[in-house]
Amino acid sequence: MKEQLFQRLREKKEQIIEIRRYLHAHPELSFHEENTAKYIRNFYADKDCEVRNNVGGNGVVVTIDSGKPGKTVAIRADFDALPITEETGLPFASESPGVMHACGHDGHTAYMLILGETLIEMKDQLRGKIVILHQHAEETPPGGAMQMIKNGCLDGVDNVFGIHVMSTLETGKIFYREGNIQTGRAYFKVKIIGKGGHGSSPHMANDAIVTGSYFVQAVQTIVSRRLNPFDVASITIGSFDGKGSFNVIKDSVELEGDVRVMTEETREVVEREIRRILDGLQAMFGITYELDYQNDYPVLYNDPELTEFVANSLKNSSIPGVTGVERCEPQPPSEDFAYYAKERPSVFFYVGAMPADGTYYPHHHPKFDINEDCLLIAAEAMGAVVVDYLRRDDK
Repeated sequence: MKEQLFQRLREKKEQIIEIRRYLHAHPELSFHEENTAKYIRNFYADKDCEVRNNVGGNGVVVTIDSGKPGKTVAIRADFDALPITEETGLPFASESPGVMHACGHDGHTAYMLILGETLIEMKDQLRGKIVILHQHAEETPPGGAMQMIKNGCLDGVDNVFGIHVMSTLETGKIFYREGNIQTGRAYFKVKIIGKGGHGSSPHMANDAIVTGSYFVQAVQTIVSRRLNPFDVASITIGSFDGKGSFNVIKDSVELEGDVRVMTEETREVVEREIRRILDGLQAMFGITYELDYQNDYPVLYNDPELTEFVANSLKNSSIPGVTGVERCEPQPPSEDFAYYAKERPSVFFYVGAMPADGTYYPHHHPKFDINEDCLLIAAEAMGAVVVDYLRRDDK
């Protein structure tokens, strides 16, 4: 059956690419993907499946029911874009100013639509059910996954699988890893409030910029001096708004930061220490502060037993164009697929998408692009895993 599936998907390769290019040219930001959601709905309109629209927002859930008893597996593809001005020069570059598919979600949607269509055509050969999660708003907290889960997208689902195409990984290879594989994330914004004054009389003021500078340095000691050396975390101050006149002491500054961790325990330590540092600066400099600290995407956890199943399925499926299936290192970015993995045993794996000439740009870069050969590989890889998963009961 997998050979038949692969053959049908190969026959549709150009259609996958055509869909990807259309979506690439018409990107929409998180929580504003009305036209993309409509495109997805229309694609399934005349097909033998159940379609739920507006799931948790702009999400679309498609159920393929074989009519035979068996497991229910969910497979997920996200479809939102980013607030980035595209600089690729592609003939199908974004037609929406300041908005770009710079993370591959156009490719995820394209391969999933054609895989979904093909699985519908072949559903009489399957058992159980397949639930396709076309998810909105992966890029922006609180994220579409949480909203879709609250709206029942996982009702009756046993396990969830997801793929991300990766421009930084070699095309032709598929990568997997068990356990914690992508970071959890937090965002914080702190306003440090001092007392303004004239640069000639600093003793009559209370310089918020000086306090803010101490804060920038101090938070870096959390990783170096408060965490176990075997734990992983990063803290980035991405914004320091202290602009003013050169001879005026600012009365307040605002800083924004990003936190990434690989365990939920580390997440708790980092937040606690940031609050302690601010309390210390308040006593040391006589300032006050306002802190907005938001934990959002969890650490993404791949179920070890299910990951082993996925790896074996991929290695034993003789997928055309695949030159290797390899265990990889954890990936630094965060991913709201983690919410599905908290609800059901799940596996998230990666398909290499590096351009053929070896020149690549990372995700979220204005020149980001993928090798479109990865799209057929992604469809075949996910299709192989789904077929093997649903046929396990037969064995």
